[in-house]
Amino acid sequence: MKWIYIAAGIALYVKFMVLPNPAADLSDMSIVESVVQDSGVPNAVSGIIFRNRLYDTIFEVVVFSIAIMGAKFLLADEKPFCTIYQFTDKPSIVLARLGATIAALVGIELAIRGHLSPGGGFAAGVAGGTAIGLVAITSSFQWMQGFYKRWQAARWEKVSVLIFIVLAVITLTGVELPQGELQTLVSAAVIPILNILVAVKVALGSWAVILVFIHHRGLL
Repeated sequence: MKWIYIAAGIALYVKFMVLPNPAADLSDMSIVESVVQDSGVPNAVSGIIFRNRLYDTIFEVVVFSIAIMGAKFLLADEKPFCTIYQFTDKPSIVLARLGATIAALVGIELAIRGHLSPGGGFAAGVAGGTAIGLVAITSSFQWMQGFYKRWQAARWEKVSVLIFIVLAVITLTGVELPQGELQTLVSAAVIPILNILVAVKVALGSWAVILVFIHHRGLL
């Protein structure tokens, strides 16, 4: 049986290295312009992520959700960290919370206007997670956890994932909203909504992971 695998590997290698790959004639067409025209967004990266590669993006969101559940599962049997220290000096607190405010505003901007300029849902979520992390190092764990539970962040995280998957599947079946006028905030059909959903998912998921690690490992 192994000789069959070896022969198949050699044949595949010969195909990749010897036989020429067919290439389309793109001399009269710009790929970027084609993506912008099809998706209705000036940010071609958002058009590729949330339209041309939407199938991959669905599983990227699912993988991120599995990673969050994995962190909770792996640390569930560990004892909580005895003493959790936060920054107590005033300059560090002021700088951290100023940075958190700036990061949060950047995250909101990227989520809402990510389809019009460089940015998008994943970048917005990272900015939001950064803001949460900066607040976490200057606030008590009990306050952070209480705030997380009071606003039911875990539920909103799951809801955002479910809505994203449903909208993505509907889009993949060929049903699309009107694209609207290019360069406007409500253009690009469903892409702005997907951007916001991914931003919410990544930010709230980062919040959950930060709380788990602080609770079991302290501030590293």
